[in-house]
Amino acid sequence: MAILRTVARPLLASVFLSGGLRTLRDPHSVAPVADPVALPLAERVPQLPDKTVQLVRINSVVQLGAGALLAVGRFPRASALALAASLVPTTLAGQAWWNTKDPEERARQRVEFTKNLALFGGLLIAAADTHGKPSLAYRSRAAATAGRRSARKAGHTVGAAVFDKAHGVRSAADAVRDRLPVG
Repeated sequence: MAILRTVARPLLASVFLSGGLRTLRDPHSVAPVADPVALPLAERVPQLPDKTVQLVRINSVVQLGAGALLAVGRFPRASALALAASLVPTTLAGQAWWNTKDPEERARQRVEFTKNLALFGGLLIAAADTHGKPSLAYRSRAAATAGRRSARKAGHTVGAAVFDKAHGVRSAADAVRDRLPVG
């Protein structure tokens, strides 16, 4: 399975590397198409710049950075999530087939939209891939369960010792200790 990940991640990342580089080189070519999505997004998230060209540049940098990290296998889950997040506004702006009147262009945009949905699904799978190791949530639950068992066992041991002392019951260790020479 490791060889599959080694090959699949760069293949998945290649779309974002090439698209991010192309957009970073010429953000003005896609800015008019991005306006209907970028400006409402900038209004809802005050930390984002309100200029479409800047938002397009940020998106392309995210795609380049996260794409490179995914391709080399560094932080693959986080980079896949970042790419998935960057793909949403890109798809809504670039492949809005429902706004297109020309039937041929509408069909082409629908195919591109569907391809981006497939990429999104692949990124979600990559983001969930734990390399065959248990996830952090699973490890946390297992540690909590083991901790509860240890605490319960310690509680039973202490409770039994207290009961024995209170009722004058001697343990086997006490009996052995009494027979040892003092010295």
